[in-house]
Amino acid sequence: MEKKRYTLEGLDCAGCAAKVEAAVNKADFAESASVDFMHKRLTVNLKDGVGDVRDEIQKITDSVTSGVQVKEFSHDHEHEHHHHDHDGECCCGHDHEHDHEHDHEHHHHDHDGECCCGHDHEHDHHHEHHHHEHEHEHDDHDHAHSHEHGHSHEHGGETSKAMVVTTVLALVAAGVGIAASVIAFPMHEIVSAVAYVAAIVFAGYDVMISGVKSIFKLRLDESALMAIAMVAAAILGEFFEGAMVAVLYRIGEWLEDKAVDNSRESIEALAEIRPDTANVTGDNGEIITVHAEEVEVDDIILIRPHERIPLDCVVTEGSSAVDSSALTGESVPLSAGVGTELLSGMMNGDGALTARVTNSYEDSAAARIIRLVTESTENKGSAEKFVTRFAVVYTPIVVGLAVLISVIPPLLHMGSFHDFIFRALTFLVASCPCAIVISVPLVFFSAIGGASKFGVLVKGGNFAEALAKARAIAFDKTGTVTEGKPKVHDVRSEDGFTVEQVAQMAAAAEANSVHPYAQAIKDYVGTGVAALSETYHDYKEISGHGVSCEDGDHKQILCGGAKLMKQNGIVLPDGAKAQAYVAYDGRLAGSLFISDSASQGAKTAIDELKKLGLSTIAMLTGDGQDAAKQVADSVGITDCRAELLPENKVEAVNAMKGEGLVTAFVGDGINDAPVLAAADVGIAMGLGSGAAIEAADMVLSSNNLATLPRAIRHFRQTMGIIKFNIAFSLLVKAAVLIAAAFGYAPMWAAVFADVGVCLICVANASRLIHPKA
Repeated sequence: MEKKRYTLEGLDCAGCAAKVEAAVNKADFAESASVDFMHKRLTVNLKDGVGDVRDEIQKITDSVTSGVQVKEFSHDHEHEHHHHDHDGECCCGHDHEHDHEHDHEHHHHDHDGECCCGHDHEHDHHHEHHHHEHEHEHDDHDHAHSHEHGHSHEHGGETSKAMVVTTVLALVAAGVGIAASVIAFPMHEIVSAVAYVAAIVFAGYDVMISGVKSIFKLRLDESALMAIAMVAAAILGEFFEGAMVAVLYRIGEWLEDKAVDNSRESIEALAEIRPDTANVTGDNGEIITVHAEEVEVDDIILIRPHERIPLDCVVTEGSSAVDSSALTGESVPLSAGVGTELLSGMMNGDGALTARVTNSYEDSAAARIIRLVTESTENKGSAEKFVTRFAVVYTPIVVGLAVLISVIPPLLHMGSFHDFIFRALTFLVASCPCAIVISVPLVFFSAIGGASKFGVLVKGGNFAEALAKARAIAFDKTGTVTEGKPKVHDVRSEDGFTVEQVAQMAAAAEANSVHPYAQAIKDYVGTGVAALSETYHDYKEISGHGVSCEDGDHKQILCGGAKLMKQNGIVLPDGAKAQAYVAYDGRLAGSLFISDSASQGAKTAIDELKKLGLSTIAMLTGDGQDAAKQVADSVGITDCRAELLPENKVEAVNAMKGEGLVTAFVGDGINDAPVLAAADVGIAMGLGSGAAIEAADMVLSSNNLATLPRAIRHFRQTMGIIKFNIAFSLLVKAAVLIAAAFGYAPMWAAVFADVGVCLICVANASRLIHPKA
């Protein structure tokens, strides 16, 4: 199954987005499909053997709404409006102009010319507005009289200044009309009528144009309804009503667009944490500024004071205080010196640093964060799926009701067609589902973006929803509940071996292992581990138990826990249990005692999780019972399960889920992939491990457990806002629809039920972008 992504340029209506998603899901070529309204992106999982379907998707989109152009999506260029933004010098030292025609859509750069050093750098950053008249006539997909709420914001040809001017003129004209009606001077009725018509023209001319186009295409979208409502009000002599509809709709739509754009821009600002250029040290010591994606692993880069770190690297020279808040949410600067690992996106302080690159541009921490956040909207929670299904069912129902309102009562002599047609129009204007459809994905979008600001990255609304509902949580020990920096504090030898021999054999056997205990053993031995390991061969890692290898005489060396020794018939001494044992040629050579202290804030985090009502809090570890219990007791975990293999951890998590508890697992990503996948929410610690990020559904980029209770509170607030927005939208719409059906709702109240409610829901969702501590 192949996954394809497309950009839906010009998609401005949440209701239309829901309909496009539903229509593509029904297509023969699609296994599943999801529309990300915030990023205007369609993701389709194609059935096997299906080729290019862009044209078919364009037809489907055209059958739902006009003005939307389907384009191939390129992840590398999604944020390229931030890329190659070098107003000034390139590496050749010449000035290059960049033409930024900026409105909304970010097109790829045209690198017309050469760098290094052909000089012709006309990077045309062409940013056009959403409006694309990409009109395809596909009769077989034209659904006549479908009730579309196409927010076809045909302000595309307007500048912001012109829009403000026309809105102000509309307000002035409406004010003159109201004043004339109040003062009641001679001919005041004519003056007020002319003023109201002027207000309708100033505020509604673009909607009129869009509405006429929709009517000619037999589409009953929102612009068509608004145009009909304004014209009908004027024909019926309700000039004030028509003016209020035009002005309120214009202001509401503008405020709604601004609110949504502000939310989108707040999240897209994350792209700024990924710098475009890096200062690479050449063979002759010369510093060359190149595009960051051209830098290779092990290249040496210079990070100047107050520059953002372009790639993951380790410091080789210099010292500085580094701000990591953009990635981890941690406000305390990191003290960086030789050997310190830095992640792309961090901001350097006052000192210059020289560093060796450890990850490529596309695999850097900043790039991973951007991918996580921008792709998070593809994984939808049950609330998002509900509103999508709701919009598809709701629309034909309200259209049918509107038709009945306009026809049945007059036929039963309950009133005139004139009166009930006006009621039906009011009913339709009020019925737009956009407030409901846009508010739920926007809430998740804002919540996920807000969580990233305090060091929690989420791969989708479904995982945010699951964490909010979590009632059981299990932790790995090493690197999760503990600091992940264990140290060897004692080595004991047996059977004629020396302490030095035991330590060296253990370090050589663990030379290729990335387990924290292996690193502790290698750190204990110090330099020379690599040279020592060259005298050994046939390295094998025994999952959940330890490692083995052979020396030059083909004698086997085992290094691992008590289970590994017992499986190989090695008799262990009585007394304190060690964390690692070393056996040589079938006999015990010695033991290593390794300890790791609880991480800072772990106890506080566990206490807060208990206050949040989690019924089960457990620690699952492969370490020995004594060491595990000591750590568990220190942080307040009573359910401690030790000496577990990876499959035993999966069984433990599945047992919690079997009790009907939504279960989360938190681990460091090393050997935890199976249990991370088994949990309802798999949570990885830190950004250092690419495997952790791939396996997990959520990442604590701060590498601090203290952010976990905050994340649960944050996403519980998220679900509360979603429930409020849905209930508020439905109640207001129901009230206005009923009032409209019985003739008690003016047209301006219907406009409020559409754009006004939508605006309130958007504002409510936007609170999550800036979460409180």
